[in-house]
Amino acid sequence: MALDGAFLYLTAAELREVLLSGENPCRVEKIAQPSREELMITLRLRGGSRKLLFSANANSPRLHFTELSLENPKQPPMFCMLLRKHIGSGKLTAVRQNGLDRVLTLDFETINELGDSVTVSLVTEIMGRHSNIILVNHQGKIVDAIKRVTDEVSSVRLVLPGITYRLPPAQDKLNLLEAELSHVMSRFDASPAADPAKALMGVLEGISPLLAREVIHRALKGQELPKNALSAYYKQRISEELETLRERLRSGQGELVTVVDDAKKLRDFTLLPVEQYGSGPVRQSWDSPSRLLDSFYADRDQVSRMKQRSHDLLKLLVSATDRITRKLALQKEELLQCGNREQLRIYGDLINSNLYRIEKGDRSVQAENFYDEGSPLVEIPLDPRLTPSQNAQKYYGEYRKAATAEEKLKALIGEGEQELLYLDSVFDAVSRTQGESELLEIREELAEQGYVRSAGKKQNRMLKAQPPLRYRSSDGFSILCGRNNKQNDQLTLKTARNYDLWLHTQGIAGSHVILETEGRQVSNQAIEEAAVIAAWNSKARDAGRAAVDYTLVKNVKKPNGAKPGMVIFTDYQTAYVSPDGALAERLAVKESRR
Repeated sequence: MALDGAFLYLTAAELREVLLSGENPCRVEKIAQPSREELMITLRLRGGSRKLLFSANANSPRLHFTELSLENPKQPPMFCMLLRKHIGSGKLTAVRQNGLDRVLTLDFETINELGDSVTVSLVTEIMGRHSNIILVNHQGKIVDAIKRVTDEVSSVRLVLPGITYRLPPAQDKLNLLEAELSHVMSRFDASPAADPAKALMGVLEGISPLLAREVIHRALKGQELPKNALSAYYKQRISEELETLRERLRSGQGELVTVVDDAKKLRDFTLLPVEQYGSGPVRQSWDSPSRLLDSFYADRDQVSRMKQRSHDLLKLLVSATDRITRKLALQKEELLQCGNREQLRIYGDLINSNLYRIEKGDRSVQAENFYDEGSPLVEIPLDPRLTPSQNAQKYYGEYRKAATAEEKLKALIGEGEQELLYLDSVFDAVSRTQGESELLEIREELAEQGYVRSAGKKQNRMLKAQPPLRYRSSDGFSILCGRNNKQNDQLTLKTARNYDLWLHTQGIAGSHVILETEGRQVSNQAIEEAAVIAAWNSKARDAGRAAVDYTLVKNVKKPNGAKPGMVIFTDYQTAYVSPDGALAERLAVKESRR
């Protein structure tokens, strides 16, 4: 679901009400760039401050207030530094939207290098993969953009420093806030589209597919009719629904809703109560456009943000996994060949039993195989350069070599499989990281294991050790969850007490979870909630059901030489739960939320 112009209109109204309605102007307090395509601007206003999140990410472009606290890179990107120079301490004077187009402009009054008061604009273009955040000076020239667009990328519209800023090419669509409804319906009738919702989208700007379908669904009372089958009555009803939508926009009284699917994930949002899906999906109502957007995009942004930061680590882990997988395949094939070694020993025995029949120079000998029932004849290849006794010793030597190889290969295969499990656990930890500090911890772990070069003392000084994730069960038990393998070891082997409960997803990479008993009898509810947390903080996060093993900490041991996070355990039981992010969020202790 993309943010449409109609929803952006309500968001802009919220920004104006909060930031521009007071007597004292709000000013820029902080500017940060958490990731390549995101900005966070903190505005200081009477009674506190508010944070604005700007995103030019192709999957989630938007602008709204946010309550998120995102970790910033140690070195601010160049675009962030440029913004600090041009609008740092600037006063917000206007929030502008051109009709229902998906372009929102924030004007800041600031002082330039000459000491003159000028207006600088920060333009957020919400256009899918073409989304951008552009800084424009008082002369209308582009200072820079978060994504530069050269002639190699687009021959229609360049976005480069020094070029005069121009709005994206206008589409031949009507603005619902200003157009006459008779004109809208006339264009609707003339549309070549057979689907009424698509025809409506082709006529009006800023209308998403979901919103267009909802207007048509309400007007047609749930019927599915092609546009050429619509009677005058239904066209009048469409006009009335559009009038209702227009009044909602003008008054700022949209009923903000999200649609939740069976997996409890937010799938759609709009500014009308959604009726087109019937009674199936769950709807949630929101009192603020920003709160809705903050919640809707939180998870997917987290994934996208960490993919950008951890791309090199993930690439390294995939490469190492592929290399070890190929190596294991060759070793297993060689091990199968070693399985025929008994035949070599038998050949040696049979040659020794038939020395009197063999002469040097023979290329083979037929002998009765007394190891098989009926002593069938078997032909044994010989090396004509060797004596009969030397041929027997050659087969014995190959037998011993194969036996030794089998023993070594089994050990190597076991080590390789353990290494794959370890890399899988690191990959899972990287995929769930929430900030640069956690990534640095994982890099340090991989450096200690020899997979990457050490970051050096300077980088290690920037390493801020993160505490384990903390939760509290509904009945008051403390639950700890490791963020990575080294922290898993620390939790299980040093922090936890013998009679605390240890949990981990069965056969799937994930965090070690400790349910602290503090000498009390653990409730079934606490065990179930801890199991849900273990499932959520694992590769089973997106599964419908997960098996979680649990046992007392005293039953968990770490084998000598095992890699970080690798343990063995006994006397365990298994709980079957559904990973539930909402429950994990509700039980999270505030200090561990990010």
